[in-house]
Amino acid sequence: MQKQPAPAGITRRHALTVTGGMVAAATIAQSMPAFAAESQEADAIVVGHGLAGLVATAELAAAGRKVLLLDQEPEASLGGQAFWSFGGLFLVNSDEQRLMGVKDTHDLAWQDWLGTAGFDRGLDDPSGQDHWAYKWAESYVDFASGEKRSWLAGLGVQWFPIVGWAERGGGLADGPGNSVPRFHVTWGTGPAVVEPFEKKVRAGVADGKVTFKFRHRVDGIVTTGGAVTGVRGAILEPSNASRGKPSSRTEAGEFELHAPVVIVTSGGIGANHDLVRQNWPARLGTPPKSMITGVPAHVDGRMLAITEKAGGRIVNPDRMWHYTEGLRNYDPIWPGHGIRILPGPSSMWFDATGRRFNSPDIPGYDTLHTLKSITDTGYDYSWFVTTQKILAKEFALSGSEQNPDLTEKNIWMLLSRIWQTPEPIEKFKKNGVDFVVETTLSELVRGMNKLTGDSLIQLEDLKRQIDARDREIDNPYTKDVQVMGIRNALAYPGDTLSRTASAHKIMDSSAGPLIAVRLNILTRKTLGGLQTDLSGRVLNASGDPVPGLYAAGEVAGFGGGGVHGYRSLEGTFLGGCLFSGRQAGRAAVAATAT
Repeated sequence: MQKQPAPAGITRRHALTVTGGMVAAATIAQSMPAFAAESQEADAIVVGHGLAGLVATAELAAAGRKVLLLDQEPEASLGGQAFWSFGGLFLVNSDEQRLMGVKDTHDLAWQDWLGTAGFDRGLDDPSGQDHWAYKWAESYVDFASGEKRSWLAGLGVQWFPIVGWAERGGGLADGPGNSVPRFHVTWGTGPAVVEPFEKKVRAGVADGKVTFKFRHRVDGIVTTGGAVTGVRGAILEPSNASRGKPSSRTEAGEFELHAPVVIVTSGGIGANHDLVRQNWPARLGTPPKSMITGVPAHVDGRMLAITEKAGGRIVNPDRMWHYTEGLRNYDPIWPGHGIRILPGPSSMWFDATGRRFNSPDIPGYDTLHTLKSITDTGYDYSWFVTTQKILAKEFALSGSEQNPDLTEKNIWMLLSRIWQTPEPIEKFKKNGVDFVVETTLSELVRGMNKLTGDSLIQLEDLKRQIDARDREIDNPYTKDVQVMGIRNALAYPGDTLSRTASAHKIMDSSAGPLIAVRLNILTRKTLGGLQTDLSGRVLNASGDPVPGLYAAGEVAGFGGGGVHGYRSLEGTFLGGCLFSGRQAGRAAVAATAT
């Protein structure tokens, strides 16, 4: 049970709700059928060695519980998808925000979360799909406004001092988007988020509390008398596949393992394009025929159906988060490997036919609205038209491997961004199949049409739209919403320093060369999943906990079966794994108390 002081901003009602969940977990544990000593291999089994699984395992081991940590992948992939991340974390009223002059509060963050999530599926109905998601959202914003930063800082996590401003929304104050910058980039990116929990788990291995079970693919959850009592599956042949590379699925044996608690932390469906299309909602248009993949191949969604078969309820399966600014990786690690551009606000965004998108379809503003605008065109791609000056200052690439300065904590390399384009971006410009670089607009249009194999882009029409936008740069005020956004960004010191080029005309030759970037749809996150209460207990179709069964991380919609609702504020995926993994781990500790 959680023993640390409640974070600032948690209400008495919320504290009672969480405490009640923990007590209920312990009560259910006491009513579970007892195992004979020889049939119980551990106190808990954790399925999935990604970030949520590591956090849950660390909590259990710290409390003296014996844990089996299973994954179908080899040891090289320990840490899962989080290792590849940019390491962005959503924090509220942080030291870093105050340093940048950002005034943030719990109430403002909660306003933004509600306006972005759009919860509308039975909030007040215990059987509603959003009932527990809303409660998780309340709890998570309390966490992000309270102890999240101090907890992580106490584990040695540090952040780059300039806070990023992701998902700006571009609508009304109570609509989607972050009102202020909240995207805190971890110093060391994703690996540095994983590191403290991997260390705790490996210490648990050394102490005899944790046993790794690599290459153990769970094919079924074992139940006895209505309670979950273990897992069974196939032992896959040993694999020397490096991190992120696909591993063999050849079976070398079978297993069945027993424990009174099973925590599922197996991730989402992003690498399974068939599942993505199967769950694609009509509100996002027609599912793309062509997508690139933002996660390794093992993010296959298998455990969702397996857990559902054991009694778990899946909610909000149609909620998902895919990016619109994907690049085909010229040096792929996994099949269909895509990299996302994290753009600043200045590139002009056009659909496949050369028509400029309207607000809020501006770089960095409203991901899912733009995704719908793209699918409505009938094409699976769009275009940035930009300049070298914008690319050098505003383009960042997602992923730990694409940011060696931050990942390797190399201050000199980081400072070099001030006077030169980061090397990974220049490599993509040179080697990436999605880039067209030319000195004149006519040559650029010719290259764009050659790249796609058609003549959809018309020079005169593209020039007319660019010239119209450029005329709006002549004054410090404008009616062009995107130019307004650029000037708004330049009012924030963090953007002026690192993420927004000075306002200039696209056709200014001194800012060139001209660059066009074909943007592909990039699969990434599952926002729905297994419905859980605030203890991480998986609920069944009647809303009752499945005895002994817990879930955390993306497989649980990052908490409650969909803590984000319809949209994400960004920096909340890693944080959702941290928080839900901790909640499930601590509840499992209480449930296995003797």
